[in-house]
Amino acid sequence: MIQLTRINGTELLVNEQFIEIAEQTPDTVITMQNGHRYLVRESIEEIIGKARNYSRECFSDSVK
Repeated sequence: MIQLTRINGTELLVNEQFIEIAEQTPDTVITMQNGHRYLVRESIEEIIGKARNYSRECFSDSVK
């Protein structure tokens, strides 16, 4: 799961595997597979980076 920040400043954890669409319009809107939508402060590039880092951590733990 990755930690993101809503526009109002509260934090939420999102399972990045269930993100269906991420749009920047100019705010970033994430639509999940279940249809829930979240308006977040992070850019799409930041979300991609967080998802990649999380995947690296998961895979590096399984290799040890």
